[in-house]
Amino acid sequence: MSNRIARSYRRPQADILAARLEEPRRFLQVVAGPRQVGKTTLVHQVLADVGVPTVVASADEPALKDASWLAAQWDRARSTLGEGASGAVLALDEIQKISQWSESVKRLWDEDTKEGRPIQVVLLGSAPLLMMQGLTESLAGRFEVLHLPHWSFSEMREAFGFSLERFLFFGGYPGAAPLADEPDRWRRYLLDSLIETTISRDVLLMTRVDKPALLRRLFELACRTSGQVLSFTKMLGQLQDAGNTTTLAHYLDLLAGAGMVTGLQKFAGQAVRRRGSSPKLQVLNTALLTAQSGSSPAEAAADRSFHGRLVDSAVGAHLANAAAAGECELFYWRERNREVDFVVRRGDSVLALEVKSARAPMSLPGLAAFAEAFSPRRTLLVGGDGVPLDEFLERPVTEWVRG
Repeated sequence: MSNRIARSYRRPQADILAARLEEPRRFLQVVAGPRQVGKTTLVHQVLADVGVPTVVASADEPALKDASWLAAQWDRARSTLGEGASGAVLALDEIQKISQWSESVKRLWDEDTKEGRPIQVVLLGSAPLLMMQGLTESLAGRFEVLHLPHWSFSEMREAFGFSLERFLFFGGYPGAAPLADEPDRWRRYLLDSLIETTISRDVLLMTRVDKPALLRRLFELACRTSGQVLSFTKMLGQLQDAGNTTTLAHYLDLLAGAGMVTGLQKFAGQAVRRRGSSPKLQVLNTALLTAQSGSSPAEAAADRSFHGRLVDSAVGAHLANAAAAGECELFYWRERNREVDFVVRRGDSVLALEVKSARAPMSLPGLAAFAEAFSPRRTLLVGGDGVPLDEFLERPVTEWVRG
């Protein structure tokens, strides 16, 4: 599919943002998500059709911006309001890069509210965890969030013509998709321009990290072992570092906040037991796994074990991105020698899910044991003799939970 068609692709979240900006001024609109998922493109697509003056500015520069820069951009938006103007939109990209940005935004937003200025404000950020810290500290009650997750299989297929196998290997990064015919070049782009930029600018630059080398090695370990349950003690042994388990847990939270990898907790009847469990490591985009591996698409397809990890990680990423967007909660379950790959909870509904990249055995003891212990609303086998992998990835997670 041509690049022209790919650039014109409009994610469904664009319609949500457009509808919110058409409403009377009520909340700050926060567009949050990992790097390279199209936040800026989506906002530009929406602003092209709003019918009122717009001001767009980005704080994503090598030198950090400050409160005076933020106030200057706000004044630019105010200056577009002529007598009887119906409104204006101010969009600020990478807002979390500005020191104490939330206090400045609160002051300026409240001034506009007091004076009745019809300025809609859109804030964009690449580090959802850091964004939420600033929002909850100063802007409670003044914002709503539009979460932009990694691109799904159906989006990459529609925008770039990706097959299932192409999606498993190259994942859901639209900016890297045109390089898929040059795997070595694609890998260098992922490692240098996306992964390194995310770690250095969205994590290390914005948060105190006493052991940056440990954080990087933890990320690499999570990519290599995506789909595996590892205790923090075992992680420390593999990482060969003098850190502690509390530090590792914190670093894993930072990487999850940047939309890279996460650690799923064990499903249990008591929240205390979930928090104390060993995490199941999970990439949020299979491209992170394959780029770190150094394997070519042909090598990945020929290696049954590696291909199985890709399938498991693609299903996990589909579920984890839905959980990051607040659509559900995601866990794993293990008891003695019985295991369930993923447990999805939405309200009172629980879905237990097993993934098989090859033909499944006649019995699935993990699902049976979980069903006996917790009586989920439904159990599901993905791959093998169950629901085809492409069908599962095409549909929203909420549809599978509802049944």
